[in-house]
Amino acid sequence: MAKPVIEFDHISKSFEIGKLGSETLRQDLIKYWKQLTQKASLNPSNDTFWALQDISFSVNEGEVIGIIGRNGSGKSTLMKILSRVLLPTTGLIRGKGKISSILEVGTGFHGELTGLENIFLNAQILGMKKHEVTQKLDKIIAFSGIEEFINTPVKRYSSGMYVRLAFSVAAHLDADILILDEVLAVGDADFQKKCLVKMRELASNEGKTALIISHDMQALRQLCNQIAYLEKGKLKEFGAPTPTIAKYLYQEKIEFLGQVYISPDEAPGNQYLRVKKVSITPSERVNQIIYRNATLSFELEYWNLIPDISIMVRLFVFSFSGECLIQIDTPLKNLGVNTLHCVTGTIPSNYLGAGSYYFSVYFLDADEHKVLGFDTCLSIDLAGKESIILGDIPQAHVSSILKLQYI
Repeated sequence: MAKPVIEFDHISKSFEIGKLGSETLRQDLIKYWKQLTQKASLNPSNDTFWALQDISFSVNEGEVIGIIGRNGSGKSTLMKILSRVLLPTTGLIRGKGKISSILEVGTGFHGELTGLENIFLNAQILGMKKHEVTQKLDKIIAFSGIEEFINTPVKRYSSGMYVRLAFSVAAHLDADILILDEVLAVGDADFQKKCLVKMRELASNEGKTALIISHDMQALRQLCNQIAYLEKGKLKEFGAPTPTIAKYLYQEKIEFLGQVYISPDEAPGNQYLRVKKVSITPSERVNQIIYRNATLSFELEYWNLIPDISIMVRLFVFSFSGECLIQIDTPLKNLGVNTLHCVTGTIPSNYLGAGSYYFSVYFLDADEHKVLGFDTCLSIDLAGKESIILGDIPQAHVSSILKLQYI
């Protein structure tokens, strides 16, 4: 039976809003100086904010744990406590092993030092000897992909370069536990893919443990053994990735499958067009989970407010990273007198890979000028039956297979 390497035992963290001593020393000093120079009260408020409340779960050796929740749910606070940046108000954390963390861009780096010097600095923090780092140096630099700038001070790095180097250092140095806060949100798609593969390799082959905060649900579904779902500082759910992520998307209404409006007066639009309904309906759900083998039915209803205009409806499907995967058009149609129009379409099963997507609808005139744009009007999360890291999302930008039609 696997033994826990980290145990969160009834962890709670409160902050006295406006008071000193509720944050890090650096943040308190900055606040203190501002209050002195602006002649503000040092204790303007006695309000207590509980960022975390009674968090308990354990992590076994070699596990990858995803931490999910809305902004402000306590994810980063929990990781800062584990990294010993903050102390808990109540509760204990029991753990063993060296911890390496990337809590935010630039954390643990000295801006005046070069990338190379920062590699050795991070290694010393972890207690490694210089000769141990030298043995791994070529691999660290090669993985980061910034060989050309390794002797440049990191204060001149972009956020993507920071994260590349920080992740490469954390992944190759002698740490037993990795803490990564939104690393997958920075950097290009190729580097994100390298991170996923490397994390899987560290966990399965080297027995390293990782805790990852991310809003990339598909990456977490592929990579993690368990998911911790935080809501307003409380542990809402801790369990297997697919059902826990589905519960998060469903309860937080991040999965947005439809909008309906009763009259043109309250509907979104402009002086030309108003949207009555837009929806995407899966052919089936399994325990609130929508799998990629479900057929997706799209429906749009809209009013034209002026007669005799010609409109082409264009549907876009984007990945959550912003890549346009699908574009589908209706034929150009003269709308005639003021009336209600309905457009439907179908995305076949298994056409989209597992992942999160959002939809935008544009209404164009005969010259393909925008009459109305309805951006990010729908979103959906599709689960896969298997965890596949590479090659899961099609790269077609314009579809000749899918059709939209008036009914």
